[in-house]
Amino acid sequence: MWQRWFKNQCAAVGWAAKWGYRLNGPSEGGKGWSAARNALKEMQPGDYVVVALRGHRIGRLGQITGKEIEDEQWAPLVPVGPGLPDGEMGRRLQVRWDLTVGPDNPDLVIQLPSGKTFSSGELRPTVARIQSMTLQQVKDEMNDPSNWVSLLGNFRYEKALSDFIANYPNRLEDGLLPHPNSKIRERVFKDNTRLDVLLIDRQGAPVIVECKQNAPSLQDIKQLRHYMKLLKDETGTEPRGILVHGGAPKLSGPVDDAAHHVPKVEIVSYALDVVFRRSLRG
Repeated sequence: MWQRWFKNQCAAVGWAAKWGYRLNGPSEGGKGWSAARNALKEMQPGDYVVVALRGHRIGRLGQITGKEIEDEQWAPLVPVGPGLPDGEMGRRLQVRWDLTVGPDNPDLVIQLPSGKTFSSGELRPTVARIQSMTLQQVKDEMNDPSNWVSLLGNFRYEKALSDFIANYPNRLEDGLLPHPNSKIRERVFKDNTRLDVLLIDRQGAPVIVECKQNAPSLQDIKQLRHYMKLLKDETGTEPRGILVHGGAPKLSGPVDDAAHHVPKVEIVSYALDVVFRRSLRG
């Protein structure tokens, strides 16, 4: 839906008049539609709109240029189809998306960092006024490259990523190989934790690889260092640690600083690239 809004220079809600949801006067819909229509009426050209996506992500910032929200102005962005005889998302706010704020790539959106997300009271309603952050604060977070993530989400299963690295360790670093000792490679530590992948580098040093779906956190670094300590205690060998992560490729300041403490943790981001080819005839 965000891609449709971006392409059509608009934001939209549902609540069609023919379903009983009237913009003015008595209406069906209860508190949900009442709050939404009051917000739609209040919004005016020149006001700013930011689109909230799942997982505390946001799309572009836009400025309202016009409103097509009247009962007779139903123009659905979700076309008519099975179960949707009238389409959906047909009350539109015409918006000019500000392409100078945030990433240049339309396939990227902004992941609001922990502690700087919208409140639940702002996220629950269909439309809500943002009061937890100022416009400038929103722009600041949108302009921080460390908050830029893929719209299409992440490589969803850490196990799949760790399996890939275990089978193709040279893709992570030239010369890496699976650890030759299967008892060490598959060992569960004394505290019942298990590392994701154990490799060995060209110098013969063990390399612990920890895979994370999202942007790395201080807790992720702490977890990897814990595995490094356990492996050193049990084998007497100092291991390297590599944290492979999804999310934004640029690290936050605290995470970058923490990674350089001793023992050092190397941090590598991954990007998922899927290529489709037409199958050959037999």
